[in-house]
Amino acid sequence: MRYVSATDAKQALAAVLDDAQREPVVIRRQKREIAVVMSMQEYERLTAVHLDAFDRFCDQVGARADVLGLDEAKLAAILNDA
Repeated sequence: MRYVSATDAKQALAAVLDDAQREPVVIRRQKREIAVVMSMQEYERLTAVHLDAFDRFCDQVGARADVLGLDEAKLAAILNDA
């Protein structure tokens, strides 16, 4: 992973974008990491992983609700009481 200052990133944006196609580029401002520039391909890969994990979690919750006999009406009533 490459690190650049915010000033350098602003002055050399084209180079930062080119580098981001190979590896994420972390932008620092006042010695704090404030942003990451990455390729669209890497971004799509990461978001797909999270969506897949979320889908699996929802499936597990739904299966557990079925085992407990909770249907949509019962779940809605519970949520409305909260």
